Formats: sequence, C-alpha cells, structure tokens
Amino acid sequence: MFDTDEIATLVQNALASWGLKIVAALAILAVGRIIAGVLRGAIRRALGRTGFDATLTPFIANLVYAVVMVGVFYGAAAALGIPMNGFVAMIGAAGLAVALAFQGTLSNFSSGVMLLTFRPFKLGDFVDAGGIAGTVKEIGVFTTTLATPDNVKIIMPNSAISGQTIKNFSANETRRVDLVVGVSYDDDLNVAMEVIHRVLGADGRVLEDPAPVVAVSEMGASSVDLVVRPWCNSADYWQLKWSLTKALKEEIEAAGLSIPYPQRDVHLHPQET
Repeated sequence: MFDTDEIATLVQNALASWGLKIVAALAILAVGRIIAGVLRGAIRRALGRTGFDATLTPFIANLVYAVVMVGVFYGAAAALGIPMNGFVAMIGAAGLAVALAFQGTLSNFSSGVMLLTFRPFKLGDFVDAGGIAGTVKEIGVFTTTLATPDNVKIIMPNSAISGQTIKNFSANETRRVDLVVGVSYDDDLNVAMEVIHRVLGADGRVLEDPAPVVAVSEMGASSVDLVVRPWCNSADYWQLKWSLTKALKEEIEAAGLSIPYPQRDVHLHPQET
C-alpha cells in the first residue's frame, strides 16, 4: 500500500516540476493565437490599402497566420521541455494521420492553391464553374463562394471546380450576342436584312468593330432564318440581348414583314355513307 504522505509528495513534486511549464505553454498558445490573428488582420488591411490583388489577399493573410501558429506550437512544445527531435517526429506522425483522415480537405486545399496560382477567374467575375453559374465573391483555401443571379450564396469545394470546365464570362472585354430571326418565305430577305441593320445601328451599345453579322443561315420548315450577331461590351450583354429581341420584332412587323411560327393545316373530309 502506498503511503498517503508519499502520494502527496509525488503530486506536489509533479506540480512543482510541470505546473509552471504547463502554464507557460498555455500562455504561449493564448498570446501567440492573439498575435497571429492581429497580424492576419493587419496584413489584410495593409494589402487592401495598397491596392493589392483582392483575390490573393485572404490567401496570403491566412498563410501568414498558419506559419505564425506553427511557430507558436513550437514555442509551446519547447516550454513543456519536449525535445525538438521528438516534436518534429510528433508533427510528422500527426501530419500523416491528418493526411489520411482528411484526404478530401487536402484535395480542396491543393485545388485552392492551383486556382490562386493560375487564376482562371478573380473576384467579381461571372463564371460557370462546376455546373454552377454566379459571380465570384470569395476564393478561399478550401472553398470558393459564388452568388447566383437570383442572389443565392453558393459555397463550393475547390476540388469540384478545378477538375471541371470553367467558363469565365467576364474574362474578355467584349462578347457576341447571338440571335436568330425568322421571316416568312414570302418576305423580301433584302428588306428584312436592311431592317435588322437599321435596328443594330440605332443602338449605341452595338460595337462597330467587330462589325455585326447579319446573314441567312438556313431555310427552315416554316421560316427563313437569319442569324444576327452584334458585338458589345461584356457588361452590356444581357440588356442588349433583351432590347434587341424586342426591337427586332417590333421593327420587322412595322416594315410589313411577318415572323412565322410552326402551324399545321388540318383538312376534314366528310365521311361517305
């Protein structure tokens, strides 16, 4: 049986030996975390004031935070008296365990680094990524945040984006509007094309260079189809497309032309008795 006095002495010696070390390690962790957070915020603000790329600012700030926290853990281990060789081995073993347990998370991290390195899009771009279309609001280390046209917040894992086709509708300054106008087989095609050119020329958002294209594309089942392909600034794309669709219908009808639609004639024959 252990003597109560001996147990009390062992506990006192352990507290005397490890108590201050534990307190010191906890203090290093607490203060170090505060310093890392303050430093991360300061870097965000400093880079924002200098006009640094807003896409990379969160990544750099978080990277600095992670590096500082590694140093903080190193200092806490030293305060506990853990040998540095043992600390490094412990970090390696923990890293291996984390890598096996969080393979998906590490995949998202590597994909995030690829997105930030090769820059297929930046903040504010309208993209179709991973089958989701929206405006890029944030590119994080693990996830990317999009806002859909109806203002729904979408948070996507980076691995779901980097492995898919990415359409960036904001990458180029200009875009082409593709419209198809059908006219009747009885209408004069030259008149129809003159009307279309007049509508395009009256809209200041249509660019002169490249010049808009108006051409007969095919003879359909119920109409002769003309392709209408003007160019505009990317920011004007949707408004121009909607405006032209309305204006073309109105002006074609005003010129006495018709826009046919599929129809079928049904002939009824009286049944013989």
